[in-house]
Amino acid sequence: MPLTAACSADGGTEAKGKPSTAAAVVAPARIEVIANLTGCKANIRVEAEELREGVCHTKRGDYLITTFPEEKHKQTWLETARVYGGTYLVGTRWVVSAKPKMLEPLRKKLGGNIQRLRGFGPTTSPS
Repeated sequence: MPLTAACSADGGTEAKGKPSTAAAVVAPARIEVIANLTGCKANIRVEAEELREGVCHTKRGDYLITTFPEEKHKQTWLETARVYGGTYLVGTRWVVSAKPKMLEPLRKKLGGNIQRLRGFGPTTSPS
């Protein structure tokens, strides 16, 4: 069952989504499987011990698929990404980074949860 949390003023996360049968197919994570489920062929750009990263170029926009050999590596990645903020589609040992408008259609294909991470540090205010 997915975790659902509200966004908090102190920079918490917001998650929404329901599990799907595709989520079970995707775990354990393989970029090639995730890319195939979304209708693209990923270009692998990082092969490291703690993660693999591939980019998909589509007519709707580009998105990044990051997979992890262990859940703890995904959690570390999310904590690091939190510094920058952003919205991500998060599954078991994988994360998809895309423009927010692309995430819901991808979630319908892959499962997972959409999470909004609040950035740390000062924010700019309008002049």
